[in-house]
Amino acid sequence: MIEIQNLSKHYGDIIAVDDVSFRVEKGEILGFLGPNGAGKTTTMNILTGYISASSGVVTIDGRDILEEPLEAKRRIGYLPEAPPLYVDMTVMEYLSFVADLKGVPRRGRAAEIAEAMRLVRITDVSHRLVGNLSKGYRQRVGIAQALLGHPEVLVLDEPTVGLDPKQIIEIRNTIRDLGKDHTIILSSHILPEVSAICDRVVIINRGRIVALDDIATLNDRSRATREMELTVEGPARDIVQRLRVIPGIIDATVLREKDGIVTLTYESAPDTDVRRQVFYEMARNTWPILDTHGLEATLEDVFLQVTGNVHVPTEGRE
Repeated sequence: MIEIQNLSKHYGDIIAVDDVSFRVEKGEILGFLGPNGAGKTTTMNILTGYISASSGVVTIDGRDILEEPLEAKRRIGYLPEAPPLYVDMTVMEYLSFVADLKGVPRRGRAAEIAEAMRLVRITDVSHRLVGNLSKGYRQRVGIAQALLGHPEVLVLDEPTVGLDPKQIIEIRNTIRDLGKDHTIILSSHILPEVSAICDRVVIINRGRIVALDDIATLNDRSRATREMELTVEGPARDIVQRLRVIPGIIDATVLREKDGIVTLTYESAPDTDVRRQVFYEMARNTWPILDTHGLEATLEDVFLQVTGNVHVPTEGRE
């Protein structure tokens, strides 16, 4: 559905995007990530036809964004980080205005606007001024305008930035629902959001792709060790000492200790399972295991590893 080949963008001596290539299949939700200044917004602006590339090719459903701009853009619905809203219009007036700009046929236009409002759950505010809506509802109006014209592709740039937790959950659910019928590129600084919504992830850093895969595979690759959390009733120091002598365990670290119950983590090689040895060692010393579970790598771990950042952004703007 979307194909980007050898895309580059130069601003004088500055290389904003450097030989970027990836595909997004029909019906896929792709997370597009990177630290501030990595080239995400530049790439999305080229993808949507807002700016031109220095070199490379972008095609939307086989239409070249440079050679066939109108046909390509008809297939894209775009929600920029700051939705292009007119606050002195009602929701209905604004969506009618956008439908007119997009050339939505007058016959059936009212029904299409009504359907877009239904999908993003703003029908009940259709006659209110956009300027009187909450940030969450304004984001929904922004998504509704992106849906007009029946685009196959949705490009959503920071769709939940600045929202409260309840609004974030509502917008996430809306995006999941839209993913059933659309191909979506989602850019976000909120990494748990990407993990919850997206099928695959592209991570860009300094203009180049540094990771591209499904989230589970990226998480597996990011861990050099297997890490387990263990809660045991017994003396913390002795438990750590016994764990460290079990073959295959690299290290053990106490997280907390209270009333004779200690919670700790231990690490082993990723292809080594030492759970049986740990069980037998604790039983041999009559230290009952109260809980144990594996600690999975997260998208934050992957992000830090491939970008070299010392801080994982959770909210912000590029």
